[in-house]
Amino acid sequence: MLSRSQLDDYHSKGYVVPEFRLDNETLDTIKGHHERLTSRWPEFQDYCPSVLAYDLAFLNYARIPEILDMVEQVLGNDFALWNSSFFAKPAHNGRATPWHQDGEYWPIRPVATCTVWIAIDDANTTNGCLKLIPGSHKKNELLAHETNLDPNLTLNQEVLSSEFDESLSVDLILEAGQMSLHDVRMVHGSDANTSAYPRRGMTLRYMPLTSVFDRELAVSQAENMGFKAHQDRTLFLMRGTDQTGKNDFRLRW
Repeated sequence: MLSRSQLDDYHSKGYVVPEFRLDNETLDTIKGHHERLTSRWPEFQDYCPSVLAYDLAFLNYARIPEILDMVEQVLGNDFALWNSSFFAKPAHNGRATPWHQDGEYWPIRPVATCTVWIAIDDANTTNGCLKLIPGSHKKNELLAHETNLDPNLTLNQEVLSSEFDESLSVDLILEAGQMSLHDVRMVHGSDANTSAYPRRGMTLRYMPLTSVFDRELAVSQAENMGFKAHQDRTLFLMRGTDQTGKNDFRLRW
């Protein structure tokens, strides 16, 4: 569980690194699942936007009780997992991720998600760890973004440099097994990995069930921004019940 001060940090800074971490056995199992995924779909060697669409074994990690306890502290009693991504950043040619807010291109209204970012390898400034702008979530709004079609980026949406102060950024240095929780409006990104060491990271995306996963909005977002639509994401109920009556939990492929 997050302490009172850690929970305060999450709300004031937009992120927190909890004490809980995965053990080496669990990390090795995750690495094995990722190797199985990339052997079948080599195009995901660098980045897989939705591992659950290809292998439901990854769902086991989204159900770890300690992780769910922390997410419940942040989001409340009723929440679902709506996606899990894998950012592999292989050695020597791991692509960069531009500064962005996740909420800019996610079809959740009201905008709300807690992301759990798990370090599968050590993540540091050498191999392209996550960079954050503490407190950038506080405006409670989405900042202006533009489309960046650079093929060397994992994402084509980039927040305008005039919208935030990059000098305030902090490096999220994590040991393998550690994790962070961050808010959907947190401005974040990462540099390319040109080192000899991989920087694998897995994300778990949880949304409160006071929000709606809008599948029609997902289609229009994809058309307007030029990326693969999120409309086929499956919602997996983690705790509580749907408070809106508008979310469905049908398994999609």
